[in-house]
Amino acid sequence: MNKSNIYQVRRNALAQHLFTKTGGGVAIISTAPELTRNRDSEFPYRHDSDFFYLTGFEEPGATLVMKVEKDGNYFQLQSHLFCRPKDPEREIWDGIRLGPEAAPEALGIEFAHSNQELDQKLSDILADQDAVYVSLSENAEADRRLRHWMKQVRGQARSGINPPSAFHDVEALIHEMRLFKDAQEINTMRRAATISARAHVRAMQACKPGMREYQLEAELLHEFRNSGAQSVAYNSIVAGGANTCILHYRAGATELRAGELCLIDAGCELDGYASDITRTFPVNGKFSGPQRALYDITQAAQEAAIAMTIVGNTFIQPHEAAVKVLTQGLLDEKLLKLSELGSLENAIETGAYRRFYMHRTSHWLGMDVHDVGSYRESSTNLVQDEKPWRILRSGMVITIEPGLYIRPADDIDEAFWNIGIRIEDDAVINDSGCELISRGAPVKADEIEALMKNT
Repeated sequence: MNKSNIYQVRRNALAQHLFTKTGGGVAIISTAPELTRNRDSEFPYRHDSDFFYLTGFEEPGATLVMKVEKDGNYFQLQSHLFCRPKDPEREIWDGIRLGPEAAPEALGIEFAHSNQELDQKLSDILADQDAVYVSLSENAEADRRLRHWMKQVRGQARSGINPPSAFHDVEALIHEMRLFKDAQEINTMRRAATISARAHVRAMQACKPGMREYQLEAELLHEFRNSGAQSVAYNSIVAGGANTCILHYRAGATELRAGELCLIDAGCELDGYASDITRTFPVNGKFSGPQRALYDITQAAQEAAIAMTIVGNTFIQPHEAAVKVLTQGLLDEKLLKLSELGSLENAIETGAYRRFYMHRTSHWLGMDVHDVGSYRESSTNLVQDEKPWRILRSGMVITIEPGLYIRPADDIDEAFWNIGIRIEDDAVINDSGCELISRGAPVKADEIEALMKNT
């Protein structure tokens, strides 16, 4: 199947959802706007993930409009792409545009128009349609444009034309589709994870006491781009020493010192798909006793979570498995006091471990690093907390990332101060368990030490 056919299949699947839900209607999905960084400089452009998922089109200034109409027991789909027109002068400055003339054949779409015609044509497309599917409350500009289109349709009332009367959230439908990855998506994510794993290995090999965090970040970025990745999937975390205990720390100018740890949480984006890997290693290549003790606990927690990442289990079960191992380890190392808590079960029930482990073990991964899709099963119950956790199914992709973060405190042995450890891998759930696609970067403490010793 060629690329354009994949996007056609996805549009048809979305059209089927519209047909099933309301008998048809019009779906409007716009790509992301360009954003100014400062003065005459823009941020590197990145398309909207939902829009790209349905079109494969990366240019700014584009909108997809899908019109789904009932045809007996079936539906008819008309897909309209509104994109930037060809403009020789602007193309000199900004690059070649596909243009509406070439878009249908290149993208496998039925109709393409200049985006300058969007307001004019959309009022005709919306005429006599009962339902509209949009990203509800996306932003003020999107709301303004929708009100403008509705006003245009209502202005044709004397001609016997009726405006839509029902509005639905298109994101909920698209995000449910995106939660399950097809073979091409998984293959792309494998390639992204392979590149990112190489970048982590490169950083471990380059690391020496006296380097700065930003120098290791440069090693990561070199491997990403040199291997063909278009961008980072998120701002890279490169944290040394006490900074390892700051969850979303950005690579700074802190010197990496012998005897301390370095935590790197970094992944590339390849062809629109993210990877997300975390490794923690000793700056001088050798774990100290307290560092090794907490590292081994974290690794054991990850292995326990991996064992629970199987079809039929719920999303929360890997987290619960990791928490049990982490909490027992904290009790064993006297970071939690059994004399005060009474038992492992009470330490978990009271959340005492959260002082040292304050985040979930997993999140969805895909086109976005924190990818879309509900973490709860659908339910008619309006109380979110009472909905059951999502059951893991084949084709889902999640991260598995337990951690421990020990900040200085009077009741903590100083030997453990400023030790932050996180181990994160990307897991594709399949019928035989899960496939860890990011294990090109070593995980076991002995393997990390051996890698760093041989550089």
